[in-house]
Amino acid sequence: MNLLKAIGFLLIIVVLGACGTETLEVTSPNGDVKVTVESARDTYGEVVFSVDYKGARVLSRSPLGLETDTRKWVGNLKLKTASEAKLWIDDYKMVTGKRSHCVNKAFERVYTLENEKGQTLDVTFRAYNDGIAFKYGLREGADQERVIDEYTVYTFPKGTKRWMQEYEMSYERFFPLSMNGMLEERPEVNRWGYPALAELSDSVFILVTEANIRRGHCGSLYNGENRDCYQVCLADDKMVCEGVWESPWRVLIVGSLADVVESTLVTDVSDPSKVEDTSWIEPGLVSWIYWAHNHGSNDYRLVKEYIDLAVRMKWPYDLIDAEWDGMKNGGTIEDALAYAVKQGVKPLIWYNSTTGWIKGPGPRYRLNKKENREKEYHWMKDKGVVGVKIDFFAGDSVSTMDYCIDLLEDAAKFRLMVNFHGATVPRGWQRTYPHLMSVEGVYGAEWYNNNATLTNRAATHNATLPFTRNVIGSMDYTPGTFTDSQHPHITSHGHELALPILFESGWQHMPDCPSTYDTLPEAVRQLLSGLPTAWDDTKLLTGYPGVEVVIARRKGDTWYIAGINGTDEPRKLIAPLKRLRVDGCRISLFKDGADDRSFSIVEDLSLAEGTNSLEIECLPRGGFVAVIQP
Repeated sequence: MNLLKAIGFLLIIVVLGACGTETLEVTSPNGDVKVTVESARDTYGEVVFSVDYKGARVLSRSPLGLETDTRKWVGNLKLKTASEAKLWIDDYKMVTGKRSHCVNKAFERVYTLENEKGQTLDVTFRAYNDGIAFKYGLREGADQERVIDEYTVYTFPKGTKRWMQEYEMSYERFFPLSMNGMLEERPEVNRWGYPALAELSDSVFILVTEANIRRGHCGSLYNGENRDCYQVCLADDKMVCEGVWESPWRVLIVGSLADVVESTLVTDVSDPSKVEDTSWIEPGLVSWIYWAHNHGSNDYRLVKEYIDLAVRMKWPYDLIDAEWDGMKNGGTIEDALAYAVKQGVKPLIWYNSTTGWIKGPGPRYRLNKKENREKEYHWMKDKGVVGVKIDFFAGDSVSTMDYCIDLLEDAAKFRLMVNFHGATVPRGWQRTYPHLMSVEGVYGAEWYNNNATLTNRAATHNATLPFTRNVIGSMDYTPGTFTDSQHPHITSHGHELALPILFESGWQHMPDCPSTYDTLPEAVRQLLSGLPTAWDDTKLLTGYPGVEVVIARRKGDTWYIAGINGTDEPRKLIAPLKRLRVDGCRISLFKDGADDRSFSIVEDLSLAEGTNSLEIECLPRGGFVAVIQP
């Protein structure tokens, strides 16, 4: 009898507890992803959200909240209303990126939260098949308020594997594996930059980032003082509301590693293109002088050598990098531009953003003011320049984001393509401004010029980037270094050849010196001459962060498959072919040779009917490329 009373008492507690909580859900079209928003029904407190994937909880009770300089929505909230779920469809074309035609669907609900003063805050959630996105909105009384803080928290299960980058305004750091949210060599670090990847359960991953930075927005980062709960932190407190205000989207890509790598969720939630005619925007390969000659762009004769290299390699572009405003040794910048145009090469040139975090080389102060910027853009067009690389930006503040948008919008008027260097990571601008060809925001090959750190870490780092940084947008890593710069590389030639395919970038800067490309095997030269830099489709065939990765990218009817070994031991890489539908096609294979500075090449073989996979033996830190054509 006592046992029955006890059970009854417990049931009463459970029922009463359930009655005190408002729970509302939104589920993805395929039913795999579910967001649950929970609030105390009759009292003010936290409003939290959780995420389920295929019926299992992967993100649990993560708080929501926002603060302005006059109002606060944190710890004093309840759910006031929720809209009916409506279907949202994204269907658009991309000039650059992992997929030329992007389609995604979601169900969307708007949750209106109320604080104890009756002031409301909207949170719009979308549940996509490959993740969720949400944003905050202020609809009432928001004129000239400043948004000063955000209280979104992502709560990971304790012991979760995660790959996170220490926050630094240029986003040039590694993504080391951590089990406890700390850097092994610097445990005090607790500020992190986007994106972050976590394995929440066996083979279920989540990638955290943000998207759709508009004029007046700052970017954000996140901290983790308790190491499993990561709070979004605004980069500054100067976001001003003009009557109605919306935050950038908070983006969580959820699913298998293939779901993460192949996702276009960052551009899906970003504003449509503001450029109507995109016919002048052309991705392509670029000869690039800086890696082999740090100060080479102030030397007219060296600049001509790289223009001539572009001619021999049939690359459409040559980048004249920093210090061209002091060009010497037989010619000026005008002479160099005229020479490139005469040779049929489209010149790109470099500018310092002059926003303060590094004084750096010139030219400086030419793009900051609108009248100066438009004068410079006009001069470029007159001289045949088709694009500009702009470097050394000052972080993620509102002023920096607005400056980037100014640069992009004015460049579009003059039909100039743009590459941002020393800058924040992509947040969807390549959909809104399709002439943004690439962004650095990565610890890339130019670091071989700076110190010896990359040498021993490159293979693991390279095998992590496709699952982290490159998921969210084009990445100007400058891949394919076959010789050594100031500091050596110990990745194999097969590994290096794979990188321009493995790493997606609308402009792919080819960094080595002319003599290197001239002495590569003819088959490798032909591959590099015709390599696409924008893709119709992308598929992850296999991989795990820091260990190995094999990616297939399609251009037209041709599949380019690239794989690398991120370890210091020999490794067999397996490329499943079923998803590619390549029965009866022909294949050329470029893989590691007898040593790490040679190739083994087999050209134009017929794939046997029913071939299910490629199995490639790789050297330590090795790699391969396969080209499959009808």
